[in-house]
Amino acid sequence: MKLVLAAALVATLGAAAAPTTAAPPSIVVYKSPSCGCCKAWMDYLTKNGFKVTGKDMDNVQPVKDDVGLPAKLASCHTAIVDGYVVEGHVPAADIKRLLQERPKIVGLSAPGMPPSSPGMDQPGKVPYDVIAFDAKGNTTVYAKH
Repeated sequence: MKLVLAAALVATLGAAAAPTTAAPPSIVVYKSPSCGCCKAWMDYLTKNGFKVTGKDMDNVQPVKDDVGLPAKLASCHTAIVDGYVVEGHVPAADIKRLLQERPKIVGLSAPGMPPSSPGMDQPGKVPYDVIAFDAKGNTTVYAKH
């Protein structure tokens, strides 16, 4: 009997210690149906391990207003990932860092449409910042690219 219990315990502990494969982060992107750079950013996120769902809208502004996005941080699309707002062409590595660190912010933004950002992919390196913002509209530089 003790041998059977010991074997069951070893099997249970072994199963608990076995590596698990986490589901990819799900991100919902609110965008214009005619925006090619939004689609390119979504494809980029998919290639970087995200499960991406697009929501086409003729006007994305109501979503931006609902999530409390400061106007100065606006871009062409607004996304939601695990309760955070991601505005514009934010790199996948920054989103993954956000999800790992879980800072007390509303979200991240790559304001405007930085030419060197993922999905824009224009030739040449034009530096840009990814900005973190909180519910009061306070901003800080989250990453430099």
